[in-house]
Amino acid sequence: MQLEIRPDPAEVGRARKWARSRLAGSGIEADEALAETLILLVSELVTNAVVHTGCPAVLRLSLPGAAAEAATVRLEVADNSTRAPVPRCVGDDATGGRGLALVDGLADRWGWSLEGAGKRIWCELDRCASAARAAAPAAYGTCDTAAYEGLTYEAV
Repeated sequence: MQLEIRPDPAEVGRARKWARSRLAGSGIEADEALAETLILLVSELVTNAVVHTGCPAVLRLSLPGAAAEAATVRLEVADNSTRAPVPRCVGDDATGGRGLALVDGLADRWGWSLEGAGKRIWCELDRCASAARAAAPAAYGTCDTAAYEGLTYEAV
């Protein structure tokens, strides 16, 4: 399934609504932790595409069938920019710049690749791992600056 995204910040809300509507029949309940995580990841990746490229994008979503209990959900956003997605480490007062850190912290796997005249950013959520994460609290809002020392990061 895919959704064409215009280079307009209003498209982020439309992408979330579209992704929620696709959960029906997938075996993933709307109030399941996996569903909420998926919607947050859609929001972050579509926001990055819209804000940082100014180009149209395509959101793709691969959901398990209704009977799948231990399946992987894959989310992809393809755009026409060849600029690499680069995580940033921002201060506590910053109002943005945490999108890829959220993707890194919430997804079981993520990455990107050049594709044609642009790139594809993807992430995956394992349904079993998502249930385990929901049971264990995580520390959000922390940044291991030693891992990023000497590097400049920008989400693109």
